[in-house]
Amino acid sequence: MKILFFGTPDFAVPCLAALLDAGYDVVGAVSQPDKPQGRSMKLMPTPVKALAESRGVQVFQPDRLKEGQLQETLDSLKPDLCVVVAYGKILPSYILNAPKFGCINVHGSLLPRWRGAAPIQWSVLAGDKVTGVTTMYMDEGLDTGDIIETAETEIGEHETAGELFDRLAAMGAELLVHTVGEIEKGTAVRTPQPADGAVYASMLSRDMARMEWSRSAAELDCFVRGLCPWPVAVTTLCGTPVKIYACEVIKREGKCGDPGRVLAVSSEGIDVACGEGILRITDLQAQGGKRMPASVYCNGHRIHEGTCLGEQA
Repeated sequence: MKILFFGTPDFAVPCLAALLDAGYDVVGAVSQPDKPQGRSMKLMPTPVKALAESRGVQVFQPDRLKEGQLQETLDSLKPDLCVVVAYGKILPSYILNAPKFGCINVHGSLLPRWRGAAPIQWSVLAGDKVTGVTTMYMDEGLDTGDIIETAETEIGEHETAGELFDRLAAMGAELLVHTVGEIEKGTAVRTPQPADGAVYASMLSRDMARMEWSRSAAELDCFVRGLCPWPVAVTTLCGTPVKIYACEVIKREGKCGDPGRVLAVSSEGIDVACGEGILRITDLQAQGGKRMPASVYCNGHRIHEGTCLGEQA
């Protein structure tokens, strides 16, 4: 079976590696164009491109797809199957209809929950207890195709979106290899997605990162974990912008003081009153500084009981 792989970021790398390690004939990898990064703005290859080139797989990076920019490649390679993992663009019908076995996708949620661009982050932001990965046949909708297989996992109590991202990437790779095997054997199932339970996972942005201390401690804990490692939850402390990388819920129920007020400072962190409950900040980064334990930050800054967080946010 000849496979044309579509993918761009880190999440797609284990899937491409798993297909190659399983001995599948990956005839090419399609990735988004390289983008400038860092202060030097040097063009850097996408993670998928870097892996593909290191394994001798030909790479294609069209700027657009809608006007048939990939038609010549499809005609030349004649793939039996297209595998799409976090490519970042919707595939037009001429690509979807080209392969003998169609196009399949690996998605980082249990569809139909969290269709869209950031399913892993939103599963943590929403406080979901269980998530997983899904393989599906692609259609022209956004993550609306028939489900082939799923694999579930619990979300850890203190797990960040970044940590879950890595776990689901590995799970997706394993599920993908199994799914491709089922397609080869002609035993892959197609289960239409139910209309009930469909939720859209929009892209994240820095504009959504401000902590609202009127929310409950449990909600803010999910908020901090869901936005780590990017864009990272932000607030102000003594008028200084700070990023909050880690926290823990000390008390879940009841109002314990004015939301945003510091209740205690200790070697464990900074305890802050929320709309309901208490949240302890354990890891933060001040503007222009380094990420550090909150207790270390407090050693160099006088944070007193009664200090208000977020008053200038």
